[in-house]
Amino acid sequence: MNNTQTKGYVGRFAPSPTGKLHIGSLLTAVASFLDARHHQGRWLVRMEDLDPPREVAGAADAILRTLEHFGLYWDGEVVYQSRRHDLYQAALSRLQQNHQVYPCYCSRKTVLTEARGQGIDGAIYSGHCAQAKPAETPDKIPAWRIRVPDQMIAFTDAVVSGQQQNLARQVGDFVLRRADGFWAYQLAVVVDDAEQGVNHVVRGQDLLLSTPRQIYLQQQLGYTVPMYAHLPLLTNALGQKWSKQTHAPALNEAQREALLRQVLRYLGLGEAPAVDHVSELLLWATGQWQMPKTGCLSIITTDV
Repeated sequence: MNNTQTKGYVGRFAPSPTGKLHIGSLLTAVASFLDARHHQGRWLVRMEDLDPPREVAGAADAILRTLEHFGLYWDGEVVYQSRRHDLYQAALSRLQQNHQVYPCYCSRKTVLTEARGQGIDGAIYSGHCAQAKPAETPDKIPAWRIRVPDQMIAFTDAVVSGQQQNLARQVGDFVLRRADGFWAYQLAVVVDDAEQGVNHVVRGQDLLLSTPRQIYLQQQLGYTVPMYAHLPLLTNALGQKWSKQTHAPALNEAQREALLRQVLRYLGLGEAPAVDHVSELLLWATGQWQMPKTGCLSIITTDV
């Protein structure tokens, strides 16, 4: 495994195949693409297909076709997380050997009930199984959690500036492999970014609070921490984040130039000149590119 960053800029777009791309995912794809191209770097595409119950048949291929129709051509081969279980197991095994993780037999219901009983807002894990004796654990397949420190994990984001989080008090020991056998996003994304040499991550602010967990994992596994940029989120007329859960409409590829222009305006690039092809539009945008700046978790509202 490559534990060091590849020379030069390496970015990525990593959608989940739970449906077709929508305007919110296009914003992230375009921003990560432009940031990579502006820095004369590589732009990778990784399919985060780790949760089969949520995946939609044919969605992965549809996403790739849509990216091509919008002129967003990636470098190298597309990586599928579903084919990388050995890499995730190797990382978990390293943490097991170093006694940094432990098996957890608590159900999500138990975690929530215990948190409410302690007056804790949300599902902050108490660390019950970290203290449990083997005889106390039932005969069933456990999840695996990593122990976290009672200290701040801080980082500087290219969009929202300084961020910090105390994992022990705000998150608790978090899951790396679920009891159903599926790998947790936090472990998979960290292993993949390190193995692919990704050193710049451009994504939405919905993942901002996950970043300290990922940085902690990177530190424990000896990986280099990428530079992060978390973009403002697009919302619908009700103030909800555009997503598949809020019924964001799929991109109309016949309107790809108009949609690209709309996204470029959201990203603060202004009105682009007339072009004959979307590739010319992206070339213009690459030359104009600057990362959006905001001092808070601001949103942009659209009625698309």
